Amino acid sequence: MDAGIPTGFAALKVGGEFIAVNGPFYLRHGGDRVQLGFRVEPRHTNPMGICHGGMMASFCDMLLPLVAHRQVPEIGRRFLPTISLQIDYLAPSARGAWVQGEAQVLRTTRSMVFAQGLVTADGTPVARVSGIMKIGAEFGGTQEAVG
Repeated sequence: MDAGIPTGFAALKVGGEFIAVNGPFYLRHGGDRVQLGFRVEPRHTNPMGICHGGMMASFCDMLLPLVAHRQVPEIGRRFLPTISLQIDYLAPSARGAWVQGEAQVLRTTRSMVFAQGLVTADGTPVARVSGIMKIGAEFGGTQEAVG
């Protein structure tokens, strides 16, 4: 395990080229508590040397469906494409910071999932996120079923 990764977090194996290039993300799951994190590397930063908003949005877009799969077992192995994603950027995340998010499912219907979360960088709130995801088709293979 990387020395810069907090105890209990393990590398998250997800399919798709996008996260392979932009990750890695790390997962810690205990009971109902699901946490996703990453260390801000130079490649994640904007010209000001802080985490790029697009990287933070990608992280938030992974956080919500990942938590939904773990908090709502009835979803099963279904793809959760994002219908709506709102992010309030609260503070910058410096290069080298540990960014960590937690979320909760607010409601599920037969076809939708509503969730919200909070992201911190080294313990300081940096983003508030809410989103709506469609409960899509069943996922094949061994990859994580996230949106």
